[in-house]
Amino acid sequence: MSQPPLHHSTIPSNRWFMALCMGITILITAARAADEPFRPEPGKFPPLEKAHSYRGELVFVDHANRRGSIRVAGSGMFRRNDPHPFAMLPYGVVRYHGAPADLRDIPLGTVLHVHAFLPPDPKTSAVPVLPVNNKDKDANHNRGAGIFPAENHVLLLEDEPSRCQREGLTWKLKEVEVKNCEGMLIASCEAKQGINNKAEDETFTFDAATRVWRGRECLLVQHLIDDGAWPADGKKALDGQSVMLGFTWKPTLGGVFTRFHVSDIWLDDAAMQHAALRQTETHKAFMRSRWLPGWVDAVEYGKFGRATVTATLFGGMDASLYEEFRKGVPAVMNSVENTLKHIEGGSAGPTQMAARGTIHEVIQTSGKAPLGSSGIQIRFETDLITEGMRPTRIVRVRPASWPDVHLPREEYINQGSIEERFPTPDIFPKY
Repeated sequence: MSQPPLHHSTIPSNRWFMALCMGITILITAARAADEPFRPEPGKFPPLEKAHSYRGELVFVDHANRRGSIRVAGSGMFRRNDPHPFAMLPYGVVRYHGAPADLRDIPLGTVLHVHAFLPPDPKTSAVPVLPVNNKDKDANHNRGAGIFPAENHVLLLEDEPSRCQREGLTWKLKEVEVKNCEGMLIASCEAKQGINNKAEDETFTFDAATRVWRGRECLLVQHLIDDGAWPADGKKALDGQSVMLGFTWKPTLGGVFTRFHVSDIWLDDAAMQHAALRQTETHKAFMRSRWLPGWVDAVEYGKFGRATVTATLFGGMDASLYEEFRKGVPAVMNSVENTLKHIEGGSAGPTQMAARGTIHEVIQTSGKAPLGSSGIQIRFETDLITEGMRPTRIVRVRPASWPDVHLPREEYINQGSIEERFPTPDIFPKY
């Protein structure tokens, strides 16, 4: 018996089928490209979307060399994970409490979000160079995969409030359980605008030392209990109260693999703004004594040591600092190493070895500046160019009106040797 003919619509045409295959191929290629490791190139700011992202607990900081170690959260037992070294890229941005920061500003134990790349030059990496596929390897011993990524050169390092502000997120408090001023907090991280039905509830611990910020006040859990906002004993629904949370990590009872601890709760926008303002002022004062970093785009050489240097200032600073770079302002520029350490050859601070001159032009580049760049170029003319000022090399620059101070020994390289690391093994006694 013959079969009835198939309807034409049930048979895909060759054109439709080829288009479908091409679409699938494009999606697979795009997914693979997103997963492929990315190594930054000199003189180019790498795109944030190509960074490998992870989070973990800050356990060590070498602020002078802009590096440290993070216990990366993976699929296994968090407490078993060894500290994972990282280094900030020269243009890498640090954000703390929604404001510019230096590594020295962030307390040990803070849970941070990391967006990082492979070392730009493995030969000069300040931290271990690992196999490219290291993030896919299982670390065994109940630690899981992803805790030692080869992407350890950081473009963006940010705490939880900074991440939430950048991505337009907020934490919604669902329920609290209290006993003796400590307990559990259930919350979900959701979009500030609209409804995020995919947000999952998460459980965190808190204790009597958890800081609660309201406006300009710093409260304790006990104050929330006294006000009747939280119970002294037992559970209470919090009806999705919108807050910002800061996280750390503490050993947890019950064999829980990974449960973060609430270090701070910002109850309102005023409290978060006050925290950001305080951190901003801290960072501004720090940068005025260390100078703003950037890299050299081009050098136009004149006679007898004269030159005009075009440099792009790195991003991540408060806008008021950039505003002081104006046409006609006397300025000072110094060569620095990739860790942003000044290269010194004398005893009078970084200014002694710096090039002096005048800012002839300030250029705002068109379009949105990539992360790491301020989008601001300066043209600086000096009558004595120094060796370190060449295209793609890193410099620091300041208006001449900023403080001329001496830096502590660990923050500069002596005699211009970029091979120097501080501290060196020589500091350890030999028995």
